[in-house]
Amino acid sequence: MSTAETSLLGRVAIAAKLITMEQLTEATAVQSRMQSPASIGEVLVELGYLTPDGLQRVLALQKSVLERARKQRAAKSAGPPETDDAAEAPPIEPTSVATASDEVGEAPIPGFEPTTVAGESAQLSRVVEPSFEALESDAKLMTAADGEELGAGTDAEAAEGLAGATAAVPLAGGPASHPCAPEMERVLRDAAAKSASDIHLHSRAPLRYRLHGRLVDQGEVMPPEQAEAMALSLLTPEEREIFEEHGEVDFSYSLEGIGRFRTNVYRQLRGVDATLRRIPLQPPTLEDLGLPNDLAKFTNYHQGMVLVTGPTRCGKSSTMAALVGLVNEERSEHILTIEDPIEYVHRSNRCLVNQRNVGRHTETFSRALRAALREDPDVIVIGELRDRETISLALTAAETGHFVLATLHTDNAIRTVNRIVGSFPPDQQEQVRAMISESLRAVISQRLVPRADDSGMAAALEVMVVNRAVGNLIRENKTIQIRSLLQTGKNQGMQLLDASLAELVQQGVVTREDALRHVEDPKALAG
Repeated sequence: MSTAETSLLGRVAIAAKLITMEQLTEATAVQSRMQSPASIGEVLVELGYLTPDGLQRVLALQKSVLERARKQRAAKSAGPPETDDAAEAPPIEPTSVATASDEVGEAPIPGFEPTTVAGESAQLSRVVEPSFEALESDAKLMTAADGEELGAGTDAEAAEGLAGATAAVPLAGGPASHPCAPEMERVLRDAAAKSASDIHLHSRAPLRYRLHGRLVDQGEVMPPEQAEAMALSLLTPEEREIFEEHGEVDFSYSLEGIGRFRTNVYRQLRGVDATLRRIPLQPPTLEDLGLPNDLAKFTNYHQGMVLVTGPTRCGKSSTMAALVGLVNEERSEHILTIEDPIEYVHRSNRCLVNQRNVGRHTETFSRALRAALREDPDVIVIGELRDRETISLALTAAETGHFVLATLHTDNAIRTVNRIVGSFPPDQQEQVRAMISESLRAVISQRLVPRADDSGMAAALEVMVVNRAVGNLIRENKTIQIRSLLQTGKNQGMQLLDASLAELVQQGVVTREDALRHVEDPKALAG
């Protein structure tokens, strides 16, 4: 990679031994594919090659390099040029370099756009070409001042820095988290403290939290002006433009130390409302979610598709995040996620994890999936199979040697198969059934039911493993018979949702009344 193609910040990070040239090359390639502009620093943090603290230090070092360039340029301006090359160099006013240096020192990290060699520093490099030895010398001086090696720290500190990155440095291409209205911040912190899963901010209605599946009032009726001011304070200028044009906008808002909030702001009859889903900073594990460890076996596939299904608010995203976390810990592969918006932020552990936000990093799920097939992923994670084109591309990816994890809004395993087949025209459905029978590995359909002791929610699962018998029934369009295989396939890890609910009732985990809201055959709960 030539000097003109790399950013000064990247070169500084290499000289400080925080990243390698291979990592910078990869980050630059990722940056070039993004639909929206993003700084190389943001990309390096997203890929897990730099912590936010490490990025702060690199920016400080970059500032010293720019300052040295300014001084050298000023010295050269005072006397005749020493070489012909210097005489031919494009003129750079000392004030322009000083301005760049000042911006580096003052700009907050999340929104900082480092000076690139391809741009302003292309001229800068004609005046002063800082060698890696010089950069390393500056790094040592900074190290002595800080009393620690640049970028050093314990694994715990690194983990803490990356956890903070979910709030302080959002995903590349996205705006930095910004302060919302004080009233809104108090609401977010209070909701997190009470373990609310959702926040409902409505004009002319009380603020409500969803606690253990139930909406609970949190105060008096809110005037429209107050609700609108609180909701709009969450928006960036770009999101505000989308809201003004379309009357609604989806995005993620991060609050440092608290978590991320998947947010929808929209207009309705009484004013402006907002609904926020709380997402913890760290992706959960199966144990955190109270899910059986048997689900871990569904991450052992290297080809094919595993679907996590269920209605809204059933924990699909959390379950899928736990499965992605297992892959990230146990393999050394490339994971690519496509979401709208990005919910859980995954650090690159053993795997390289790239996360793309529909609408910010790519236009649509289908466009991102078409591009994904050229981006060498081993695992493709799709936030939602929304339309026929996305489903078709997902099946193609599963057939061409990729492991696909995706969610779908269906309420049981059999309807999941029927929904996928039914999204295609009749003349294509036979071929689609054949593709599903070959590429689908498992369907996990779940519900969240309030615990009897009001301590939280319990997950009831329906699990379908696509073995040869199930595959044959799918191919022959006899999906109605799959139910009997789910009833008798316990040894292979299969079960009906009704059986899971009945077990939870028998154990006293959930009440019979709550289970009846989700069961398909009430007789399953008899006795």
